Amino acid sequence: MLSFNMSEEQTITRDTVARLVKDLIIDTAHEMDEAGNIPEEYIQAAWELGASIAAIPEAYGGYDMDYSPMMNAIILEELAYGDMAFAVAATLPSMFIFPVYEMGTEEQKKKYLPLFCKEAYTPCTCAINEPGFGFDPHKLKTKAVKKNGSYILNGEKCFVPLAKESSHFLIAASCDGENSFFIADAENAGINIKKPERNLGLYSLKTYEVALDNCEIPAKNRLVGNSDCNYDKIIQKSAIAMSAIGTGVSRASYEYARDYAKERIQFGEPIAHKQSIAFMIAEMAYEVEAMRLMTWKAASMLENGKDCQRDSFLARLYAGEMSMKVTDHGIQVLGGHGFIREHPVERYYRNARGVAILHGMAIV
Repeated sequence: MLSFNMSEEQTITRDTVARLVKDLIIDTAHEMDEAGNIPEEYIQAAWELGASIAAIPEAYGGYDMDYSPMMNAIILEELAYGDMAFAVAATLPSMFIFPVYEMGTEEQKKKYLPLFCKEAYTPCTCAINEPGFGFDPHKLKTKAVKKNGSYILNGEKCFVPLAKESSHFLIAASCDGENSFFIADAENAGINIKKPERNLGLYSLKTYEVALDNCEIPAKNRLVGNSDCNYDKIIQKSAIAMSAIGTGVSRASYEYARDYAKERIQFGEPIAHKQSIAFMIAEMAYEVEAMRLMTWKAASMLENGKDCQRDSFLARLYAGEMSMKVTDHGIQVLGGHGFIREHPVERYYRNARGVAILHGMAIV
């Protein structure tokens, strides 16, 4: 049953994350964006909340708590409210840890999970996105061919977060018409990490193009999946995560524009009294609520073991479109000031573009 009220545990967790974001991120996000870097201590502080390894058994280094997509969606929204790049960076290891735990063999879990389920944040990454118009994660151009007990991967990846900083990759590729993940060591001779990409948004998160040139990966490093979790399920979980992130970015833009409109005096009264401004702010408010409800519905279905393929797709689609609309309204409410970089609404707008086009950046 879908509940519109958070449990006590969810409320406490949300408030804890919100305090961290308020204390560390809200006032420094602009500087991080300008510098193109997130301080390691900020990422470590978020990592210590334990969201990425909460559901992993203690035998692998986790906390052995109940797996909760709803809780993860709530956490991602709060982190993205502070800064989308920070939300992705702080939880990025989840995109390696969760698939390995849910799809991997016992041998794979014992070998790889303890490497990243540590008290200290240890970067690893996931390579799903590919260059080209209209990328579809279900139609991968990167190919894997089995040869002499190994898989040979060839293809191009883009928007790979922290590729140069990571020791291990989870690479998505098509093998005999079936999409799969492959675990690769970053030192693999077939992995060519190019220069950092210059993107429209997420300035403080380094992403890279990665070329796979006859990248040889042992057959035992393929995640074959199971009846409970496969490649498509991971894509659904990532879609829900991105819709939660879109909700957080949009909420930040809405609240900043709302407060600005109350304080900005023009012709003797706050501009919030102007009908055109008031209607715009109201539209921002209900679109944020709609995004959150679609995200929660998909996450709730996932948490209760139901098929959420349709709902995760719709949540991601809606968040991708409406986050652009809401953040654009944020700029319009501020007028000329919305075009000035010292106000965060322009950063929200740039970052929100990524909600619709980036895959494998986060997971619930």
